[in-house]
Amino acid sequence: MDIAVARDKALDAAEELFYARGIQSVGMDELRGASGLSLKRLYQLFPAKEQLVADYLARRDERWRRRLAEHVARERDPRERIPAVFDWLEEWFAEDGFRGCAWINAYGELGATSALVRERVRAHKEAFRNCLGSLVDGAGLPAALTGPLFLLAEGAMVTAGITGGTRPAAEAREAARALVAAAGPAGGVSRPSPSP
Repeated sequence: MDIAVARDKALDAAEELFYARGIQSVGMDELRGASGLSLKRLYQLFPAKEQLVADYLARRDERWRRRLAEHVARERDPRERIPAVFDWLEEWFAEDGFRGCAWINAYGELGATSALVRERVRAHKEAFRNCLGSLVDGAGLPAALTGPLFLLAEGAMVTAGITGGTRPAAEAREAARALVAAAGPAGGVSRPSPSP
């Protein structure tokens, strides 16, 4: 079997099991059974489980950010692209098997003990924050909005993961709309009415 095919099989199994049940509760034997690869082949591809976890997170990151970018790009109005992020989160939260943010979950399990996993989680969060910053900039809004919008989205992810509902995305979207409205018209500066 081709290395790329075997690697994809291993990562598919890892993603399904790690996301559904947690990383530490899934052993290499279980991954062997789910992937259809021998234990020897798994260890040839991923000499340590930590590397498998890091690669699973990196691959998921690419897909997650691509899906978000495609959804947001459908909005023509740059200011509407910000609430569109929360629309996309709401759709994600409604998916079967949603268990919260894979990176926050991984950090909760391994962040204190694995520098590699911690690095992957931080890279994902930084990329997401930068994505929001680009949307803020593209809408002509103050850069200072990026942090609060990021915190709204992250809080919605954590809350939805715990409650199992989509309401956190809707509430965060309304808060995001209020922040954007409070920032004033495009260009980020409220202009006084002209004098009579």
